[in-house]
Amino acid sequence: MALSSACSRAEGSRYTNFRNGLVMSKPLAGIKVIEMAGLGPCPFAGMLLADLGARVVRVDRPRFNTPLGACEAERKEVLGRGKESISVDLKNPKSLQMIRKLIIGSDVLIEGFRPKVMERLGLGPEILLKENPSLIYGRMTGFGQSGPYSTRAGHDINYISLSGALAAIGEKDGPPTIPLNLLGDFGGGGMLLVVGVLAALLKAKTTSQGEVVDAAMVDGSALMASMIYGFLGQGLWEDKRGVNLLDGGAPFYSTYKTKDDKYIAVGALEPNFYRDLLVVLGLSEDEDWQSQYDRSRWPVMRAKIAKAVGEKTRDEWEIISEGTDSCMTPVLSLREAPVHHSAINREGFVEIAGITQPAMAPRFSGDPDRGAPHTAPMIGENTEQIIKELGYAEDDIDSFLSEKVAYRPGD
Repeated sequence: MALSSACSRAEGSRYTNFRNGLVMSKPLAGIKVIEMAGLGPCPFAGMLLADLGARVVRVDRPRFNTPLGACEAERKEVLGRGKESISVDLKNPKSLQMIRKLIIGSDVLIEGFRPKVMERLGLGPEILLKENPSLIYGRMTGFGQSGPYSTRAGHDINYISLSGALAAIGEKDGPPTIPLNLLGDFGGGGMLLVVGVLAALLKAKTTSQGEVVDAAMVDGSALMASMIYGFLGQGLWEDKRGVNLLDGGAPFYSTYKTKDDKYIAVGALEPNFYRDLLVVLGLSEDEDWQSQYDRSRWPVMRAKIAKAVGEKTRDEWEIISEGTDSCMTPVLSLREAPVHHSAINREGFVEIAGITQPAMAPRFSGDPDRGAPHTAPMIGENTEQIIKELGYAEDDIDSFLSEKVAYRPGD
């Protein structure tokens, strides 16, 4: 497969560094990705691909008559980091011709529209793969490209309610707990789309044959629960909330309030870790603790752990448990996590455009410095540059802008 030329911007996620005399670049350097702008999982997938070194060009809707100062705020969008932006009116045939040319000259397309929307635009996979047989066409939906729910609207909560994941999360005798939008949008959605795209890229590298990747959040969130479904099938899991080993039912795998009204997390599943936990809590001599998996003792065990934990602050417990295998950790807030000493040591967070956000992950030996991605683009920031790369003359570009076929910030 002929790979597209890398972006001329050598900053951020597309940097090349020198270390010990070796040239290092990110794993997807040289791959060109077109992202049809949307919300949640598809932009997340685009961000991950950009973090990995791909040139990601986002196709945005125009925002005419928007003051330039308001456009600057778009640089703070975390899911837009490391990308470029071309902004065109997809209702205009000239724009569609331009975007079609852009996609055909790329390695990957990702889109998160409802089924058949891209087909109605004349940008469906049947057409594009004829012109670029090695194109990877990634499709992100909630309910899939087919099936009784495929044309219905929905959000994360709806997708994980159908996959079984939502029903399994929450306290005993309570309603299901909404796990933010992590399971559907991001874990079972954007992450699964990236896995599919990377697998298809590997295939295309050896066969020059493209692929349509159908990533559905209902499928992905079910897949993430594979181990739990396995436990259920083996009789090791009750189809109820808050009564099992990993759903807060076990007293040694739960959260507890501390003296200062904060929380610690306890995850001492294995017997050796459990013994360390009892020592840290000062409960190792208590007879109620000798049968860890005796469920009849769990209510008493939970009450005693809660009482012990409530006698000290969260920070005191962190100090006491340090250096042990008690599997006790502080429950950190979103503002606390980036400044915790563990995150600082790992350089787990970066600041881009004044916004603290998770750093690129995973890490690669060929890219040990993990150069911070550049800021998100303003909508249409790269419109002129990208149109020029497509071979259009300056007069054509001026005409596109004046006719509002295309858009740049401040227009």
